[in-house]
Amino acid sequence: MQPTQIFELVIAMFLAVIALHYLAHRIGLPPSAALMAGGGLLAFVPGLPAITVDPSLVLTIFLPPLLMDGAWSIAISPLRRHLFGVLSLAVGAVLFTCALVAFVTHLLFPSLPWAACALLGAIVSPPDAVSARAVLERVKLPQRLQILLEGESLLNDASGLVLFRFAVAASITGMFSIVDAAGSFLLLAFGGALVGAAVGLVWVKIVRRLGDEYIIIVGTALISWTSYILAEFLHLSGVIATVTAAVIASWNQYTVLSASNRVRGGSFWTVMVFLMEAAVFILIGLSLRGVIERAGGFGVVAATMTWPILAILGTLILARFAWVFGSDGVIRLLNALGMRKYGPLGARAATVVGWAGVRGVVTLALALSVPEGIPGRDFILVASFSVIAGTLLIQGMTLGRVIEWAQLKEVDSHLPRLNLNQAEAAMAKVQLETMTRLAYDAEGKLIHPMLLDQFQRRAGAIARLAERTEELRPQLHAHFDTLLVVVAAGRKELLRLHRDGDIDDDTLHELERDLDLEELIAISNKA
Repeated sequence: MQPTQIFELVIAMFLAVIALHYLAHRIGLPPSAALMAGGGLLAFVPGLPAITVDPSLVLTIFLPPLLMDGAWSIAISPLRRHLFGVLSLAVGAVLFTCALVAFVTHLLFPSLPWAACALLGAIVSPPDAVSARAVLERVKLPQRLQILLEGESLLNDASGLVLFRFAVAASITGMFSIVDAAGSFLLLAFGGALVGAAVGLVWVKIVRRLGDEYIIIVGTALISWTSYILAEFLHLSGVIATVTAAVIASWNQYTVLSASNRVRGGSFWTVMVFLMEAAVFILIGLSLRGVIERAGGFGVVAATMTWPILAILGTLILARFAWVFGSDGVIRLLNALGMRKYGPLGARAATVVGWAGVRGVVTLALALSVPEGIPGRDFILVASFSVIAGTLLIQGMTLGRVIEWAQLKEVDSHLPRLNLNQAEAAMAKVQLETMTRLAYDAEGKLIHPMLLDQFQRRAGAIARLAERTEELRPQLHAHFDTLLVVVAAGRKELLRLHRDGDIDDDTLHELERDLDLEELIAISNKA
């Protein structure tokens, strides 16, 4: 393809993203499912060239910023508290699923070498961070489940990538050592964490000295690729490096970034992540044509691979349920023996976790990375794509309903002592004390009466809301609904003044920014 054609195809892809997102919103589909299905249909449009995806390029472009986005917003304290459960899913469940898929694949194809069977297991075993984000952002979960699934999605790619490398090596050489694999995983993970920590700390030091806001925003975005590429160059875990760097940067953002940095950078990052997530799912769909053509066409795939693929998909789902419920049973047994550090999830919560194993871009990239000459390569490609489609369309589209059925309640005994309204009241109290001190000069003369009055009224209102949240909630919603109407009226008048030539563009932009902030605050408080 010519460079101009590639650019035109990219523009067409993003136009398709807009249309498919709109369609998904109208008919109530998860956008990720609509995007993948749309990409699959576009792949077979007559005259459209076949899309060839470079797997290493896909991982390098898309995975680091999407991992960073998840790690940037994850709650650190609950992650530390539930780290054992996260690692159980991110490492234990991946290993268990890989082994079970390899066993079932060998039963289906006895002539296929064990190494090739394990290769398929390594490819399809890790649930995907991008797909998990696309599903989790549409649902509300108790904190423990949210942390388990978010933490798993950030770390399990490292397990899958290590398994994949060893399975490829075993397929080529015929040799495999569990001890070597375990040692390599620890080295990759620990080394990746060190690289990520170094990048994160360097970012903190540099940002403190930068003055240009846009350089800071761009530099913050670049730490995801920097940590990933550097770790991979050193043959360490780029996934762990990216997550570590992002966690360190996120922890320090409130001391090294200005409010303007966070607001503008957050807007930039949100748009970029949206486009990248959308592009990933479109690319998954567009890759369908090459996978099907390589396997001999739809007829051959349907006739020879349908039942084995369904068996692999069923194995994946059952393996995750077996691991989650088995782990919960072990915790119950430990509780019965007097060891109560961890509490069981319970059947309904375990069902939600078991149903949340959606696959995506990492599975696709690993499948496309399988070297030529590996036995069963065509089946591995088709099975991998089918697993992505099956988990995304079946589990991704129904997870919300499963969560509604489960009717989960927050039971974490380590919930914060203060809720949002109480924290706001504590903050307002300190602000009022500070304002009261600053409102008078050295001689005791009141010099800021309007500010003092403003903070007194604000602190009083917030304190009342913290004490009577449920009682005052309808009044609060009415208050901010009214404020939004007033803001809209102010914006209409501001635009009239500008259109009539009574104010210049600078005045328009300054006052419009104030109105935008008022509107965002009103919407946030109303929610």
